[in-house]
Amino acid sequence: MALDGIVTRAIVHELQLCVGGRINKIHQPSPNDIIFNLRAQGENRRLILSANPTYPRVHFTDQTFLNPQEAPMFCMLLRKHCEGSVIESITQSGLERTIQIDVRQRDELGDVSSKRIIIELMGRHSNIIIVDPATGTQLDGIHHVTPSISSYRVVMPGFSYTEPPQQHKLNPLTVDKEAFVAAYHAASADLALDQVPSWIVNTFSGLSPLIAQEIHYRAGLDHNSGDLSAKIDALWETFDSLMTRVREHRYEPVTGVNAKGKSIFSAIPLTLIQGDTKHYTSISTCLEDYYGDKAERDTVKQKVSDLIRFLQNERTKNIKKLGKLDEDLDEAKDAERFRIWGELLLPSLHLIKKGDKEIELVNYYDENQAMERIQLDPLLTPSENAQRYFKKYNKFKNSLAVIDEQLRITHEEIAYVEGLLQQLAFASLSDIDEIRDELIQQGYLRDRSKKNRKKKKNDRPTLHVYTSSEGIEIYVGKNNLQNEYVTNKLAKASDTWLHTKDIPGSHVVIRSASFGESTLEEAAQLAAYFSQAKESSSVPVDCTLIRHVRKPSGAKPGFVIYDHQKTLFITPDEGLVKSLKSAVKNG
Repeated sequence: MALDGIVTRAIVHELQLCVGGRINKIHQPSPNDIIFNLRAQGENRRLILSANPTYPRVHFTDQTFLNPQEAPMFCMLLRKHCEGSVIESITQSGLERTIQIDVRQRDELGDVSSKRIIIELMGRHSNIIIVDPATGTQLDGIHHVTPSISSYRVVMPGFSYTEPPQQHKLNPLTVDKEAFVAAYHAASADLALDQVPSWIVNTFSGLSPLIAQEIHYRAGLDHNSGDLSAKIDALWETFDSLMTRVREHRYEPVTGVNAKGKSIFSAIPLTLIQGDTKHYTSISTCLEDYYGDKAERDTVKQKVSDLIRFLQNERTKNIKKLGKLDEDLDEAKDAERFRIWGELLLPSLHLIKKGDKEIELVNYYDENQAMERIQLDPLLTPSENAQRYFKKYNKFKNSLAVIDEQLRITHEEIAYVEGLLQQLAFASLSDIDEIRDELIQQGYLRDRSKKNRKKKKNDRPTLHVYTSSEGIEIYVGKNNLQNEYVTNKLAKASDTWLHTKDIPGSHVVIRSASFGESTLEEAAQLAAYFSQAKESSSVPVDCTLIRHVRKPSGAKPGFVIYDHQKTLFITPDEGLVKSLKSAVKNG
């Protein structure tokens, strides 16, 4: 990707639509993201400000976000100073990746109060800072930078705001040909042609390596023929042509892949893109499409790592237990042989001396009366050896029922854990909290935040709702709590229920008594896609009416049995699933 000064300039230009608009609501759905719901030019808009260390960005968004029950402190501060305020200006600092949003509102005393929101889009150093422009004092930042972290600038309440370190580069939008050529010669008298992209990045502010490579490619500097002055002229003309487009705000956002197969985007057309190029009408739609759910998936990945590790350990522990139980079962199946050995030893005690390690006796219980070799403990008397086999017989006979029960429980545990691992693969941030709550309720994890636990138990789970091409709602449970609610509480007896056959996956419910084949096909696609068999073909998906689905007494969350089913065979199609209109609702 290339979120550079040019992309930032395109964003700021597009955000001028917000100037004069009013910020109605402010939310913070994650530790890195702020959402502004605002009214501007007669339309409601949603603006995301993200200080994500991997995916920093600012753009309009149509995405819906689930907000925490309690707003974080930084969100509360923004609400206090910015909610209900009017946006006076949105500017960029030079061609740097810094955006300033100036807002104005009336404070508690009725006086006009101005605040400045500064968004720094600088990779892992990204931040969102609210500043009092009259004094230059920071009210707070979404990420704190203490003196122990940085001696150059501190991001903490009460400290003066310090801009990121200046790089002292030339502004590519104001440089003329004379300054350009002088900078080229000043860099090196014999600058190699393949070093030109690096020279552009190091000399001019706001230009990413991607744009520098584009300039180099368009100027035709891949060939070594021609004199130096002609090459410099070609380089300047290409450079000036692209910068003129940026100066005049003639953006044409695109996405594609480069020669290395890496996904990239740009605010201006690129000739470096390999294969198909996707064009957009605005930089916001480009960024929304490019990032998609990358940022959320990255946050989710960090948040679920401990749960995945715990569940993998649980699965490994149960697989080992299964191996031990199988060994015990094999041994227990020999219980009858131990009884026979005991019976054979009793009448033959006079043939055995203490210290013998084995004896060979005729097996009268065998039709052929074959000889049976019986192992003895040399430390025991003949009578004690016989009694030892009778004890083994009784022990294993009694343990057979216990082993069978333990095998059943262990198989269920493994299936349950694998189901949770599959659910974590598709989990959103809210889904993770519900899975964690379930593990606490089931006794796998300790409850470390007991305040609000009572309140949370009464909360309904998040619901993922898709709309079929026929306009019928299809509910998908993406964890066991959602599966239980969708199947056992929300659905009616006449609704249709789908689930992958003998494969961990989501419960899917078609909320209608009548629908066409296309809706059934799309629901089956959802069941196959949100399952452990997502990457497989011809996935078996069972469907039946809700009235034929039931949960056994004492079964784990999400476990059901069903009958009267028919089986469809589906090859998951990610494109089809993503084409279905989806929404997230509270239960």
